[in-house]
Amino acid sequence: MAAKVYIVYYSMYGHVEKLAEEIKKGADSVEGVEATLWQVPETLPEEVLGKMGAPPKKSDVPIITANELVEADGIIFGFPTRFGMMAAQFKAFMDSTGGLWGSQKLAGKPAGIFLSTGSQGGGQETTALTAITQLTHHGMIFVPVGYTFGAGMFEMEKVKGGSPYGAGTFAGDGSRLPTELELGLALHQGKYFADIAKKLKGTA
Repeated sequence: MAAKVYIVYYSMYGHVEKLAEEIKKGADSVEGVEATLWQVPETLPEEVLGKMGAPPKKSDVPIITANELVEADGIIFGFPTRFGMMAAQFKAFMDSTGGLWGSQKLAGKPAGIFLSTGSQGGGQETTALTAITQLTHHGMIFVPVGYTFGAGMFEMEKVKGGSPYGAGTFAGDGSRLPTELELGLALHQGKYFADIAKKLKGTA
């Protein structure tokens, strides 16, 4: 049986979504791993999203329910930041996992994090740090990418998102897209995480 890696994300303008797609490519490159993209439910009305200039959500990426998380052998969560914390849409989804917390159905599963912020000081680390509390209460095993990406982690000449906690990007005013380096870290995180999820499942 292949190890199932779920990449569960919320993306308003597409930045987190692009990272999610690269993470999936990385996870899919590991033999014996089956990676799946999932979106969390939107909480804002279409009218409000339209006024905010948010594009339509991808119709080919299914909306996940809390109970479906149990089927995964490892989960990587992705979200944009709001004031140094995960966006309310993703927090609402995590709040819906209370039943799983009560039964500790996610305990022992590896979990990773990736994110997008508006600026360099906008929460690349604090967003991850504040999100780890969610994983801790579920008893999940946090898998940071550390410095396994090598030289890319030490790049100083180019503006880049991401940290030892996980892949990241800067959205700026919305027009900036993830760079080749940021996508490279996302690809690496997917492969690195999938390897660990596979080992923990015992299919290595």
